[in-house]
Amino acid sequence: MSKKNAAAVSEEVVMSRIHTIRGHKVMLDSDLAELYEVATKALKQAVRRNLDSFPEDFMFELTPEEWENLRSQNVTSSHGGARYPPMAFSEHGVMMLSSVLKSDRARRVNIQIMRLFVRMREVLSTHKELLLQLEKLRGTVSHNSRDIKVIFNHLKRMQQEEENRRFLAQVAKKRPPIGFKKGKDKS
Repeated sequence: MSKKNAAAVSEEVVMSRIHTIRGHKVMLDSDLAELYEVATKALKQAVRRNLDSFPEDFMFELTPEEWENLRSQNVTSSHGGARYPPMAFSEHGVMMLSSVLKSDRARRVNIQIMRLFVRMREVLSTHKELLLQLEKLRGTVSHNSRDIKVIFNHLKRMQQEEENRRFLAQVAKKRPPIGFKKGKDKS
Protein backbone atom coordinates (compact mmCIF):
# COMPACT_ATOMS: atom_id res chain seq x y z
CA MET A 1 0.00 0.00 0.00
CA SER A 2 1.42 3.39 -0.95
CA LYS A 3 1.91 6.22 1.52
CA LYS A 4 -0.89 8.20 -0.11
CA ASN A 5 -3.38 5.40 0.61
CA ALA A 6 -2.13 4.80 4.13
CA ALA A 7 -4.48 5.84 6.92
CA ALA A 8 -3.77 9.40 7.98
CA VAL A 9 -5.26 8.98 11.48
CA SER A 10 -6.82 6.14 13.43
CA GLU A 11 -10.58 5.62 13.58
CA GLU A 12 -10.47 5.85 17.37
CA VAL A 13 -8.87 9.29 17.21
CA VAL A 14 -11.52 10.55 14.78
CA MET A 15 -14.36 8.98 16.82
CA SER A 16 -13.12 10.65 19.99
CA ARG A 17 -13.39 14.03 18.27
CA ILE A 18 -17.02 13.70 17.18
CA HIS A 19 -19.46 15.43 19.51
CA THR A 20 -23.22 15.83 19.58
CA ILE A 21 -24.21 19.49 19.70
CA ARG A 22 -27.69 20.81 18.94
CA GLY A 23 -28.69 17.26 18.07
CA HIS A 24 -26.04 16.95 15.33
CA LYS A 25 -22.81 14.99 15.13
CA VAL A 26 -20.08 17.60 14.69
CA MET A 27 -16.33 18.10 14.87
CA LEU A 28 -14.67 21.21 16.31
CA ASP A 29 -12.34 23.46 14.36
CA SER A 30 -9.37 22.83 16.67
CA ASP A 31 -9.77 19.03 16.38
CA LEU A 32 -10.00 19.20 12.60
CA ALA A 33 -7.00 21.55 12.40
CA GLU A 34 -4.98 19.07 14.44
CA LEU A 35 -6.04 16.16 12.22
CA TYR A 36 -5.24 18.16 9.07
CA GLU A 37 -1.97 19.33 10.60
CA VAL A 38 -2.76 23.01 10.08
CA ALA A 39 -3.11 25.84 12.59
CA THR A 40 -6.63 26.40 13.91
CA LYS A 41 -6.26 30.06 12.94
CA ALA A 42 -5.49 29.08 9.32
CA LEU A 43 -8.49 26.76 9.19
CA LYS A 44 -10.81 29.47 10.54
CA GLN A 45 -9.40 32.04 8.08
CA ALA A 46 -10.01 29.67 5.16
CA VAL A 47 -13.59 29.13 6.34
CA ARG A 48 -14.22 32.88 6.82
CA ARG A 49 -12.91 33.57 3.30
CA ASN A 50 -15.44 31.06 1.99
CA LEU A 51 -18.43 31.58 4.31
CA ASP A 52 -20.87 31.13 1.42
CA SER A 53 -19.71 27.48 1.26
CA PHE A 54 -20.72 26.88 4.89
CA PRO A 55 -24.44 27.33 5.53
CA GLU A 56 -25.75 26.88 9.10
CA ASP A 57 -26.32 23.13 8.64
CA PHE A 58 -22.65 22.73 7.57
CA MET A 59 -20.98 24.93 10.20
CA PHE A 60 -21.99 27.03 13.20
CA GLU A 61 -20.19 28.76 16.06
CA LEU A 62 -20.83 27.44 19.52
CA THR A 63 -22.53 29.65 22.07
CA PRO A 64 -20.55 30.37 25.26
CA GLU A 65 -22.88 27.98 27.13
CA GLU A 66 -22.31 25.17 24.62
CA TRP A 67 -18.55 25.74 24.75
CA GLU A 68 -18.57 25.72 28.56
CA ASN A 69 -20.64 22.53 28.56
CA LEU A 70 -18.14 20.84 26.21
CA ARG A 71 -15.18 22.02 28.28
CA SER A 72 -16.80 20.62 31.41
CA GLN A 73 -16.86 17.25 29.61
CA ASN A 74 -13.03 17.26 29.41
CA VAL A 75 -12.74 18.93 26.01
CA THR A 76 -10.33 21.60 27.19
CA SER A 77 -7.82 23.57 25.25
CA SER A 78 -4.17 22.77 25.91
CA HIS A 79 -3.15 26.39 25.53
CA GLY A 80 -5.38 27.98 28.15
CA GLY A 81 -8.59 28.38 26.15
CA ALA A 82 -9.72 29.88 22.86
CA ARG A 83 -10.35 33.61 22.50
CA TYR A 84 -13.28 32.99 20.17
CA PRO A 85 -16.02 30.38 20.30
CA PRO A 86 -15.08 27.31 18.28
CA MET A 87 -16.66 26.45 14.98
CA ALA A 88 -18.53 23.15 14.79
CA PHE A 89 -18.67 21.33 11.46
CA SER A 90 -21.31 18.79 10.52
CA GLU A 91 -20.48 15.91 8.21
CA HIS A 92 -21.23 18.13 5.19
CA GLY A 93 -19.16 20.95 6.63
CA VAL A 94 -16.19 18.62 7.07
CA MET A 95 -16.61 17.54 3.45
CA MET A 96 -16.63 21.16 2.34
CA LEU A 97 -13.42 21.83 4.30
CA SER A 98 -11.41 19.64 1.94
CA SER A 99 -12.31 21.92 -0.96
CA VAL A 100 -11.40 25.01 1.05
CA LEU A 101 -8.09 23.74 2.46
CA LYS A 102 -6.94 21.93 -0.69
CA SER A 103 -4.14 20.00 0.98
CA ASP A 104 -3.41 16.35 0.29
CA ARG A 105 -3.60 15.52 4.00
CA ALA A 106 -6.96 17.32 4.38
CA ARG A 107 -8.33 15.26 1.47
CA ARG A 108 -7.06 11.96 2.94
CA VAL A 109 -8.32 12.75 6.44
CA ASN A 110 -11.68 13.88 5.06
CA ILE A 111 -12.09 10.59 3.20
CA GLN A 112 -11.54 8.75 6.48
CA ILE A 113 -13.96 11.03 8.32
CA MET A 114 -16.63 10.62 5.63
CA ARG A 115 -16.29 6.83 5.75
CA LEU A 116 -16.60 6.94 9.53
CA PHE A 117 -19.72 9.14 9.38
CA VAL A 118 -21.27 6.70 6.86
CA ARG A 119 -20.41 3.74 9.10
CA MET A 120 -21.91 5.54 12.11
CA ARG A 121 -25.15 6.10 10.17
CA GLU A 122 -25.24 2.43 9.17
CA VAL A 123 -24.72 1.32 12.77
CA LEU A 124 -27.37 3.76 13.98
CA SER A 125 -29.77 2.52 11.32
CA THR A 126 -29.11 -1.09 12.35
CA HIS A 127 -29.69 -0.21 16.00
CA LYS A 128 -32.96 1.54 15.12
CA GLU A 129 -34.10 -1.55 13.22
CA LEU A 130 -33.15 -3.76 16.16
CA LEU A 131 -34.99 -1.48 18.58
CA LEU A 132 -38.10 -1.62 16.39
CA GLN A 133 -37.87 -5.41 16.25
CA LEU A 134 -37.46 -5.59 20.04
CA GLU A 135 -40.40 -3.24 20.53
CA LYS A 136 -42.58 -5.49 18.36
CA LEU A 137 -41.32 -8.54 20.24
CA ARG A 138 -42.01 -6.86 23.57
CA GLY A 139 -45.61 -6.21 22.49
CA THR A 140 -45.99 -9.84 21.47
CA VAL A 141 -44.36 -11.07 24.66
CA SER A 142 -46.56 -8.90 26.89
CA HIS A 143 -49.64 -10.20 25.05
CA ASN A 144 -48.34 -13.76 25.33
CA SER A 145 -47.47 -13.11 28.95
CA ARG A 146 -51.13 -12.39 29.72
CA ASP A 147 -52.14 -15.57 27.92
CA ILE A 148 -49.51 -17.58 29.81
CA LYS A 149 -50.77 -16.20 33.15
CA VAL A 150 -54.32 -17.26 32.28
CA ILE A 151 -53.08 -20.74 31.33
CA PHE A 152 -51.05 -21.06 34.55
CA ASN A 153 -54.01 -19.92 36.66
CA HIS A 154 -56.21 -22.49 34.92
CA LEU A 155 -53.59 -25.23 35.47
CA LYS A 156 -53.28 -24.29 39.16
CA ARG A 157 -57.06 -24.42 39.54
CA MET A 158 -57.13 -27.87 37.87
CA GLN A 159 -54.28 -29.05 40.12
CA GLN A 160 -56.13 -27.79 43.22
CA GLU A 161 -59.33 -29.54 42.10
CA GLU A 162 -57.38 -32.78 41.55
CA GLU A 163 -55.82 -32.50 45.01
CA ASN A 164 -59.26 -31.90 46.52
CA ARG A 165 -60.67 -35.02 44.75
CA ARG A 166 -57.76 -37.14 46.03
CA PHE A 167 -58.25 -35.82 49.55
CA LEU A 168 -62.00 -36.55 49.45
CA ALA A 169 -61.31 -40.05 48.09
CA GLN A 170 -58.88 -40.75 50.96
CA VAL A 171 -61.34 -39.44 53.54
CA ALA A 172 -64.10 -41.58 52.05
CA LYS A 173 -61.95 -44.76 52.35
CA LYS A 174 -61.13 -44.18 56.02
CA ARG A 175 -64.63 -43.36 57.17
CA PRO A 176 -67.01 -46.11 58.16
CA PRO A 177 -70.15 -46.23 56.11
CA ILE A 178 -73.00 -44.27 57.52
CA GLY A 179 -76.56 -45.50 57.55
CA PHE A 180 -78.73 -48.60 58.19
CA LYS A 181 -77.28 -51.99 57.33
CA LYS A 182 -79.47 -54.94 56.66
CA GLY A 183 -78.85 -58.15 58.49
CA LYS A 184 -77.00 -56.84 61.43
CA ASP A 185 -79.24 -56.10 64.32
CA LYS A 186 -77.65 -54.59 67.37
CA SER A 187 -80.31 -55.17 69.96
